[in-house]
Amino acid sequence: MSVLTEVYSFYGAFSGTKGVYGFSEQGRPLVYCTVGEGRPLVLAQYAMHAREHITARLALKQAADGLRGKTGSVVYLPLTNPDGVKLCEEGRPQWKANAEGVDLNVNFPARWGTGVQNKRSAGASDFIGEFPLCAAESAALAEFTRRVRPDMTVSFHAKGEEIYWYFYQQEPALSRDRALAEIAAGETGYVLRTPSGSAGGYKDWCVEALGIPALTVEVGGDSLSHPIGQESAEEIYGRNRTLLPALLAALAGADKKDEG
Repeated sequence: MSVLTEVYSFYGAFSGTKGVYGFSEQGRPLVYCTVGEGRPLVLAQYAMHAREHITARLALKQAADGLRGKTGSVVYLPLTNPDGVKLCEEGRPQWKANAEGVDLNVNFPARWGTGVQNKRSAGASDFIGEFPLCAAESAALAEFTRRVRPDMTVSFHAKGEEIYWYFYQQEPALSRDRALAEIAAGETGYVLRTPSGSAGGYKDWCVEALGIPALTVEVGGDSLSHPIGQESAEEIYGRNRTLLPALLAALAGADKKDEG
């Protein structure tokens, strides 16, 4: 079964709060499902890069598993780039961008165009677009994020078993965000990294423009090949099964401390 079929079938059968927050360049719905209710609220997005569509399957497993009794809610965006995933599944296995050749994760207004790997022409990866948020998918994601006002975002990518959290934030946000990243590392066993020379990502924008903690979680070992196959889904889920509930618990604890 294709990833698009899996995601849209799950969405159709999902009985909780759900909706369409926008449409792709080719008119496919960008869907979300909410598990839990109230605050804190984590927005989790997946499959922004087409060849990393194993993360969409992770989203469905996490959403079906629930929040393990934790307070708050998670808004799951399982398929941020449906057009690109379709291209990937239909003969372009290394494709990362959307259908227009824009790499969505360098199309956000967070020091846009300054990344060392940025490209100025459309293609399979790294094209920053004509201007920030020129892609239908990134524009919809930014608008939805502002509307939902999450307390934190988590972006699932592949691969490397690493977690990125830093984007020039200063204290007290620096210590706050590092602490949440360390919780994520403890839950997954992944390594914290501080990249240099990257810009324009969704995580970067959440940190810089919205002032909220944001993580990029790279699932799957480096020995795996793109696109990561279904045979690795259970192992990836096992490493990330408790991640979002643990982050919710940490955010809820921070809120109670602030109230005290």
